[in-house]
Amino acid sequence: MDALLLARWQFAITTIYHFFFVPLSIGLALIVAIMETIYVRTGNPLYKTMTKFWGKLLVINFAIGVATGIVQEFQFGMNWSDYSRFVGDIFGAPLAIEALMAFFLESTFLGLWLFGWEKLTKRQHLASIWLLAIGSALSSFWILAANSFMHQPVGYVINNGRAEMESFTALLTNGHLWVQWPHTMFASIATAAFFVLGISAYHLRRPLGAEAKEIFLRSFQIGTFAAVIGSLGVAMAGHAQSQYLIEVQPMKMAAAEALWESEDPAALSLFTVASEAEQRDLFAIKIPGMLSFLAYNRFEGEVRGIKELQAEAEALYGPGDYTPSVFLNYWAFRGMVGAGTVMLGLAAMALYMLAREKVVQSPRLLLLLIPALLLPYLANATGWIFTEIGRQPWIVYGVLRTEDAVSPTVSAGMVLTTLIGFTLIYLVLMGATAYLMFKYATRVPGESATVHAG
Repeated sequence: MDALLLARWQFAITTIYHFFFVPLSIGLALIVAIMETIYVRTGNPLYKTMTKFWGKLLVINFAIGVATGIVQEFQFGMNWSDYSRFVGDIFGAPLAIEALMAFFLESTFLGLWLFGWEKLTKRQHLASIWLLAIGSALSSFWILAANSFMHQPVGYVINNGRAEMESFTALLTNGHLWVQWPHTMFASIATAAFFVLGISAYHLRRPLGAEAKEIFLRSFQIGTFAAVIGSLGVAMAGHAQSQYLIEVQPMKMAAAEALWESEDPAALSLFTVASEAEQRDLFAIKIPGMLSFLAYNRFEGEVRGIKELQAEAEALYGPGDYTPSVFLNYWAFRGMVGAGTVMLGLAAMALYMLAREKVVQSPRLLLLLIPALLLPYLANATGWIFTEIGRQPWIVYGVLRTEDAVSPTVSAGMVLTTLIGFTLIYLVLMGATAYLMFKYATRVPGESATVHAG
């Protein structure tokens, strides 16, 4: 195992672990802000209790997300110094803005919200949670602006062997950013929604007092609406993103479908067992014309295959293997889409039962929603694996290869040592987070507030 492979493993592990917490922070901040808005507008103390209950879980998640996120930026200088040297003039700008504007906004107003319950007016306190939610969304925007440059480099010139920013406007109007950011935001809403639904379902299956039952019924209601909006939004934004990627990163989408030969009309793979070495299907179940429909909204239109795209890349960039792992891309894509489809179905079921006022009388649905809390995490993780693996062998698409971006002075032993260290530390942090989440999520909120209409 060389330094390049180990550096890639380290970045993958730390990134996926960090991204366990990011979507929940973004989505849950929005849901908590909605709950507190209802409390301020109605004066109903029940919503204050709800806000504090879910807000405590938000704070735990936010804290661990910050701790894991710090490691991310250090890796660029340690393991990927040639990448940082080549693209730092561009990549550093949105990350610096994210830290100075979005993260400071988040951390400042999280502190005001957490400690200001009895010190700020209701409206000032409400403004704090909304500014936290806005800061979280802005943070994701700036990070994805940097990431989108890696997928579709725009607004730059090569000068003295380095990529230098020529147009900041081009960076902000990058087409890849404007299909990736909505997808991430809706995924965050869906993640928080199923988090709320899963915990609410757990409590609703237990014997509860009248107040606690009302708290989790109303939480279930808010979670259901958020789940429907998030799941539908993810599906629509993901569809738009896939259509965009067929134009700008066709190899990624060809690998996601194990599409070896160009087809018109192109069939959608339901299940394929393939030989990557021979570049052919061993067994496949496909729907004729459906891939063309997903790509162009009609049952005809060419979708280019891996063999044609590999030949095109060799003619453009020189000899080399420009095909990413078909196995990883194919199954990561299906893990993401499959989890999202199940989430959409469960959200629809929850909405149906809510409309019939039969949530509490639906023990099977409540039981299903408890483990369904993990579905967004599966979708988020496999989605990022697909996003990053599908770009290979490029770290900056069409400009810089991953093998040319690793630090030349960092040995395999150094990376292996930090990889083992980070993995062990993250396992401890994961255990501590799971313990705290379980401890506070399974507690029944106090019965002191008076329930009234509104």
